[in-house]
Amino acid sequence: MLRTVKRFLPGLGLLCLALSANALEVGELAPDFELPGSDGQTYRLSDYRDRQAVVLAWFPRAYTSGCTIECKSLAENGHLIREYDVSYFMASVDPLSKNTGFAAETGADFPLLSDEDKSVARAYGVLHPLGYARRHTIYIGKDGRVLRIDTEVRPATSAEDMAATLGELGVERLADTRE
Repeated sequence: MLRTVKRFLPGLGLLCLALSANALEVGELAPDFELPGSDGQTYRLSDYRDRQAVVLAWFPRAYTSGCTIECKSLAENGHLIREYDVSYFMASVDPLSKNTGFAAETGADFPLLSDEDKSVARAYGVLHPLGYARRHTIYIGKDGRVLRIDTEVRPATSAEDMAATLGELGVERLADTRE
């Protein structure tokens, strides 16, 4: 089968090699980024280094069904994630104005980051050949290294799954402040 594909698409081998060369691996230092957020602030991964774990949940397109479900899951169940010493974001290659409206419409109480030039999505290996970000969630430790890459995100249970993964990865839990 692969020989047949290579015969009809001779450049496929080079394309596959190029795509795999850009793939982010667990244990690697996560690429730094500086992206605008839907809350008007600019976020840099380097600001969290040695301070806090980071979760970067890439999504394909604002206002689409699966992305709306995922964003609402994180908005409605974010308290589960906030039990951990972590900052979390959703990110896409959508324009900031689109992500700002989408965040307001879904009640997101966390920033949606916009990577309009697609450079960060490319660096993280989540950019689809058609130009949108794949639905992947990247877990980054305090040391800036990739802890896990989830490529099988379930939008409806995204928050619960994220919290469970943070526990599995041993991300520090915050002290219970309820009295």
